[in-house]
Amino acid sequence: MKKIIISFVAIITLASCKQSDQKPAAATNTQESKPPADATGDIVELNEAQFSRAGITVGDMQSGTVSDIVKVNGVIDAPVENRYTISFPLGGYLKSNSLIPGMYVRKGSLLATMEDASLIQLQQDYLLSKSRQAFLETDHHRQLELNKTQSNSQKTLQQAKTDLETQVITTNALAEKLRLVGIDPASLNENNISRTIHIYSPINGYVSKVNANPGKYVAPTDILFELMDLTKLHIELTVFEKDAAGLKKGQQISFASTQHNGAKGTATVELIAPAFNESRAVEVHCAINPPTPKLLPGSFVTAEIKMENHAGLTVPDEAIVTWQNKQYMFTQEGARSFKMIPVQTGASTNGLTIVQADIPANKKVVTANAYILLTMLKNMAEN
Repeated sequence: MKKIIISFVAIITLASCKQSDQKPAAATNTQESKPPADATGDIVELNEAQFSRAGITVGDMQSGTVSDIVKVNGVIDAPVENRYTISFPLGGYLKSNSLIPGMYVRKGSLLATMEDASLIQLQQDYLLSKSRQAFLETDHHRQLELNKTQSNSQKTLQQAKTDLETQVITTNALAEKLRLVGIDPASLNENNISRTIHIYSPINGYVSKVNANPGKYVAPTDILFELMDLTKLHIELTVFEKDAAGLKKGQQISFASTQHNGAKGTATVELIAPAFNESRAVEVHCAINPPTPKLLPGSFVTAEIKMENHAGLTVPDEAIVTWQNKQYMFTQEGARSFKMIPVQTGASTNGLTIVQADIPANKKVVTANAYILLTMLKNMAEN
């Protein structure tokens, strides 16, 4: 009986040793079929499956030029010379008007008709002055002839000359008043005196304001209408003090308007205000480059101003990762092995950033999905 028990124990022990020898072999086979990613310090090595899923791409750093970009806000506006205020210099009653804000008018088209007794008086004064001038011209010529024969005194001739010159001044002044209200003095005579005056559009443009209705009396200082020429719009940007030092005339900007689903365009810095406003900002006026999107004054825009140009080695923005407030890139050390290198970043625009790093010129760097390598590196370092 004792011999049987000893034999049974020996069999169990032998079986246990055999099983312990087989388990490590199985584990070893598993590791060989799919080796895991390995992280040692600043190097991460991926297996084939991980590399395929990560979508890592590599390339060379490229020499290029990148501009500093300042993002600002502004509005579409019309230059002062493209805004026209219509008033009536002599004052009077608005007889007729059919304008509506937003209406398009052509240069020379009828805007309104004015009437007033003062218009009749002005035409009367001019015609009387013109008639008296003709009389004084005749009298002055007669006095000249008499003076040649010593038939009159020098004083009489001088008085005739003075009266004529005074009347010429009066006639010319009244003629200018007539032109001011749109009456041609040369065509005015005693048969076409009118109590009404027509006001015509000085430009092709849109009616932005209508401030008077028919029958209303308007003083010379009152504004009847406001017209706006929308063919020469510009952008008025607000640039704060910290960015104002880099502004220069001729700088290019790109903008997007709130109109038409974010209509986009380009413009050129044309004028920079010489002083800060109450918000510690300067106003920058930019001419919109053709082709011009259809924009309306007052609409808001967001803009990017291209400041100073910087030359250096550039990489796509996806090549740069941030860890603990520092920037890094990954260099390719093997087929699926990558090393994290600290870099200093410079100007960035249009998806490219200038970098300074101790990386050989012929070394390949990760140009896309670098953040995946950072995540794997730090996660595996913590395990």
